Parts: sequence; structure tokens; C-alpha cells
Amino acid sequence: MHEIFINYRTKGGKSFAYMCHEVLANRFGEDSVFLARKSIAEGTDFTQALLRGARDCRVLLALIDEEWLNAPDRRQPDRRALDNPDDWVRREIEEALASGAVVVPLLIARKVEQLDARTLPHSIAELAQCQYARVGHATLAEDLNRLADSLVRRIPALATLDRAQRAASDDHQPDSGVHTDQQSGGIGNVGGSVGTFVNEAHAPFHTGRGNIYGGPHFSGDGTNYIAGDNHGGIRQGFGTRMPRGGDER
Repeated sequence: MHEIFINYRTKGGKSFAYMCHEVLANRFGEDSVFLARKSIAEGTDFTQALLRGARDCRVLLALIDEEWLNAPDRRQPDRRALDNPDDWVRREIEEALASGAVVVPLLIARKVEQLDARTLPHSIAELAQCQYARVGHATLAEDLNRLADSLVRRIPALATLDRAQRAASDDHQPDSGVHTDQQSGGIGNVGGSVGTFVNEAHAPFHTGRGNIYGGPHFSGDGTNYIAGDNHGGIRQGFGTRMPRGGDER
């Protein structure tokens, strides 16, 4: 069952409806948000699918822009679409109100005024008494998530979906590669303040200041070192030395 039903008028509201669907589907899951063009399979009786979706949802969001109230009827442009009993926007709202769903007028932008029951058909006049939410184009995701937070607190089914979606998102986070299993007091067997730690170095390795330990110790201006089984030793130094004549140059 789709928990959230997006009710909108195609002219003027379609693009906004799709944006709402994207934000809410990310929050609650793709199968939890009903949008006619996305949620009705090809070959399905769309009239029954629309009415059933509006009737069975827990929340209907009625997207209301500046043209919503007085949008003209397609077949009779001299009358309002809302005054046509067969208007789909009106019928979906009627189904949701009759079923006891939470119906939220979603006012798009600041210029849209709160609904007045006297301007609505009697069958959906109750819509004016439903507390509205306001969303803006620039703040859509933020506004919808704020509304979603409120709905999660009121509707247990949405709270369950919200937790499940967050858990699924956490499961798909990439592994950072840093693990602390069975470690205490630092990294592995290293405690205290650690600069660079190299696990299982197989040769002398220097990453900081100071001498190299675990291998030959070099000092002086220059040195040749031959590793291996050298019994005689080779030494060559460079630096300040006295010339044969005894004068320092």
C-alpha cells in the first residue's frame, strides 16, 4: 500500500509533484509514495487505481498553487474544474477525506493564500479546515522533510518506514577500512600518542624525526654502506680535511 498520495492538477502542478515524489520516496521508499504516472502500471484501469490509492493512503498531499482554485475545466472553460463532479483532483480529495486519511493542503510559494471553505465545493469544503503546510521552490527538500518529521510523529506506519529506510541507507554506506575490533589503549598494541604506525614492517622504515632503529646507524657527511656479509668493512667519509701542504683552503 502507498502510504502517501500526491494529489495535483496536471497543468501547473505536474513538475512540482514529481519533485515532491523524489524527496518523499528517498525518505520513505519508492513504493510508499503514490504518483499517478509512476505508480500505475501499464494496462491497469487507472480510474480504479486512482480512487483506490486515494482511499487507502494514510496521507494525501493536495498540491495547491496560485491557479489551483480557479483552474478552468478542460471541457467547459467557462466553469471551474473543481465545480465538475468528475474532476480528478476533487474526486481524489473526496475519497481521502471520506476514508479518514490525513489530508494536508500543500501551499506552493508564499503568495498562495489559505483556503476558504466558502470557495470550495461542499464535498471538499473540509479541506479548508485541514492544517496546511507551505513549501517553496528553493527550500523544497527542507520543507518536505520538516513536514515528514511531523507526519512520522503522528503516523506509526510512516515511522516504521522511516526507520527501515534509514537502516537500509546505513547498510549501503561504504566501508571506511578502519576497524577497532578487539583493540584497547590505541592501535593494535600501540598506546599513547602515535604519529605514523606501520604494521609488520619487514625492513628499517623511517617516518619521523630521529635516527633509524632496527638497521645500521649512519652519521657524518657521507657514507657508503654495503649490506650483507661484509667482514672487512668499507668506509668512506667526506667533509672538512687538511690538504697535504697543511694550509686549509
